Amino acid sequence: MTPDFSQDYFALFGLPRAYRLDTAQLDQAYRDLQGRVHPDRHAHLPESEQRLSMEWATRVNEAYRTLKQPLARAGYLLQLAGVADDRESNTAMPADFLMEQLEWREAVAEARAGGDHHALEKLVQRLDRHAGGIRGELERKLDLDRDYAGAADVLRRLMFIDRLEREIDEAFEALEEQD
Repeated sequence: MTPDFSQDYFALFGLPRAYRLDTAQLDQAYRDLQGRVHPDRHAHLPESEQRLSMEWATRVNEAYRTLKQPLARAGYLLQLAGVADDRESNTAMPADFLMEQLEWREAVAEARAGGDHHALEKLVQRLDRHAGGIRGELERKLDLDRDYAGAADVLRRLMFIDRLEREIDEAFEALEEQD
């Protein structure tokens, strides 16, 4: 085991550096690599090598979590391209997008307050279609156009959608608790 900590996460798993990836291939590469670097396999070695194994396993886990999650993967690709990942601090959005977000949130709040499971289901379906379009746009900007500044803007929009999806999940949970 000679870890190369300079490898990016994609190279670590032998995957192309792209937003669109084969998650089954990622899962298999993770299992294979984790099987080789897991600290239990190195418990018989000197302490320095055990520590190295732990660091390596930690890096493999971090890489897997990053590449497995689409938002984190996109952010990582932007980082690799040298584009500042200011998703959390830069929330500037076009006014029409913000109005749309307000409408979505109001619809979720109304469905939750009214205990309307059906309305929430319809919102989930609409949001899935909407989010699919935005994810497609993000994939195009990252993988085809290499438009990293544009991808950063799309990623910020997708973060809003992700938060909205969590709000809908919370609304479902609240309604289930009431039943």
